Amino acid sequence: MHLGGLVHEMVKGANVGLAALSEDVGSVMVSLGWSSATGEGDADVSVLLLDGDGKVRSDVDFCFYNNPVAGNGSVQLLGKTPTADGSEDRISFDLDAVPEEIDKVVVAASRYGGSRFGELDDLRLTLADSAGDGLVRFAVEEADEVSAVIFGELYRRSGEWKFRAVGQGYASGLAGLATDYGVDIDDDAAEEDAREQGEQEQGQEYAEEAPLPEPAGQPTAPARVPAQATGARPDDVPAAPAQDGPAAPAKPARRPRTAKKKVTLPRTTRKSLADNESWRSARLFPVSALKSDRERETRATSVVLSVMAQVPEFGRRLTAGFGAPAGRMETFTEVTLPHGESPRRPDGVVRVERAGKLWTALVETKTNGNALKPDQVQAYMDIAARRGYEAVITLSNDVALEGSPLVDVRIDGRRKHKVALWHLSWAEVVHQAQMLIRHEGVGNAAHAWLLQELLHYLQHENSGCHGFQNMGAAWVPVRRGIDDETLCQGDARALEVIENWERLVRQVCLRLGGELGQKVLPVQRARRGSDPGARRAELADHLCEQGRLNAEIRIEGTPGVLAITADLRTGKLRTSIEVPSAEPGYPLSRVKRLIRRLAEAPADLHIETLVDGPGAGPRGTLERLRPEPADIVPKDGAQITGFRLSLFKGMGSGRGSAETGFIRSVDEAVDRFHAQVVAQVEAPAPRRSRNEEPTG
Repeated sequence: MHLGGLVHEMVKGANVGLAALSEDVGSVMVSLGWSSATGEGDADVSVLLLDGDGKVRSDVDFCFYNNPVAGNGSVQLLGKTPTADGSEDRISFDLDAVPEEIDKVVVAASRYGGSRFGELDDLRLTLADSAGDGLVRFAVEEADEVSAVIFGELYRRSGEWKFRAVGQGYASGLAGLATDYGVDIDDDAAEEDAREQGEQEQGQEYAEEAPLPEPAGQPTAPARVPAQATGARPDDVPAAPAQDGPAAPAKPARRPRTAKKKVTLPRTTRKSLADNESWRSARLFPVSALKSDRERETRATSVVLSVMAQVPEFGRRLTAGFGAPAGRMETFTEVTLPHGESPRRPDGVVRVERAGKLWTALVETKTNGNALKPDQVQAYMDIAARRGYEAVITLSNDVALEGSPLVDVRIDGRRKHKVALWHLSWAEVVHQAQMLIRHEGVGNAAHAWLLQELLHYLQHENSGCHGFQNMGAAWVPVRRGIDDETLCQGDARALEVIENWERLVRQVCLRLGGELGQKVLPVQRARRGSDPGARRAELADHLCEQGRLNAEIRIEGTPGVLAITADLRTGKLRTSIEVPSAEPGYPLSRVKRLIRRLAEAPADLHIETLVDGPGAGPRGTLERLRPEPADIVPKDGAQITGFRLSLFKGMGSGRGSAETGFIRSVDEAVDRFHAQVVAQVEAPAPRRSRNEEPTG
């Protein structure tokens, strides 16, 4: 229960007891947020668990992107979520489960690549209780020339947790901050990467385990993630089997690396033992017998909840953001609960036990295009409030938007017990499973195999768990209104299309991020302080005026943002990216280097030269520029600042995700552009032959 009613605004150096603000502070969510004028500014959060001496007990108490879980699961980095004017990085704290030896928990963020916090706006920390109610807000100021900042700290006093607003900057970055608290940092990225590459080639990166049978056509899962990624000490990892011959030199102990590290699953497939393609692999979760929506809902709920209970990393990933503690999880389906004269049967129940305390959430599931029913959700909220349960979780193909709840429910203010309402989309469930088995790793081969079977089920056409699949009833009328120029500003149908476009873009980010194992987020540009509803209303007016839907997504490690434009007047989709040109050399040399890098790109790729000053630079297709690269060198001597690369594609007209649907065409356009253009731009340019004459 939220006692204060209002968010507690804090100033630097102030502190507050959490129990004075809410009764639901056994677990809390801390979010670090920022924005930037370009939408490209970013930072990474980190957490240090300190003992009574103000130092980490060991390096595993340093929680950051290479070690996202610490403190026996009591601290977990949940990743970024977009906001109206930037993004927020979220951290889940199960305060009841923080080890007793820990007196203080430091929450910080850092930038990399020479960037400073002065380039970001609206630095802030917010803290919410387990019901999702905001308790604390702290705005960080005067962090201009530093690359790491301590936002705040949670600390124990007389058996209770308090929060202190810190706002201290570190010019020495994440490595300097961590070293001050006793972390042994190895920041020599090149040396470490070389050593890790050698280990992977020798098969020593993962502990030896007998592999489980892999389904044909599925990627092979490693038996165990690296010790560093799980937070285990190096000596906790089983040693590789002894080999004949001279003893190998002792392997140096691993230390946390602040250089970013990516752990991806091999995508090699085993040769199938089937006689021919008509033989189908046996599946743990078959989909062939599903014939009705009710069967799909029942099967999908049972499949997801069972895997959540059996794979702790997956279950924790899905529930930590909802205020669930880190503990033993059990899941149930088709539970009957009393409710007036007619009992109710929620689709599922999730229960987590920690130190004798129970956290319980009721689950309501929908598949295909079926919408959540407000009366059902309201009934479950009432049941949860009466029985002292903590949450109701809805799970459907729809995507929730900031400031726009999928289901409006009444909250009885007279009840002392507060129930939180949370939403998951099937696309988010798939994304988290992909991130675990294709990027971050899980505890053992059995868990990886279970997640692969879950993915196969959810992505099968019969499962009904395909994410956002319909642009809504307003899609066709809005397109017609744009064609005949009768769509007026303020039309509610345009706002509905904008909301569904935002849902689609969020889903594209989830899908692409899961496949790449990278952070992919929508870039949302808005005036400082504007709320999401006002931003969407402004975009709806632009749609009525210009007939175009615009979006930008930022992919970690990509030199720019990927822009998507759907022109409803011409029926064309444009995907593009602006690549900066900071390389030395003559203008023609820069153009040639770019064209060599795009050797495998489609011939119809449009390249436009960006110049410093007014006016546009020359442009042409890759097919024409390959023999004549000088055609896009500015003839007036203007300074080249970069290049805009674009692909155009016909746009589907239907509102659904069928072959001719708009949603399918957007997915295909983004996939093609990333695979055939963006991935090549990220890769190093091919070396020039010794016999190639420099030109300029």
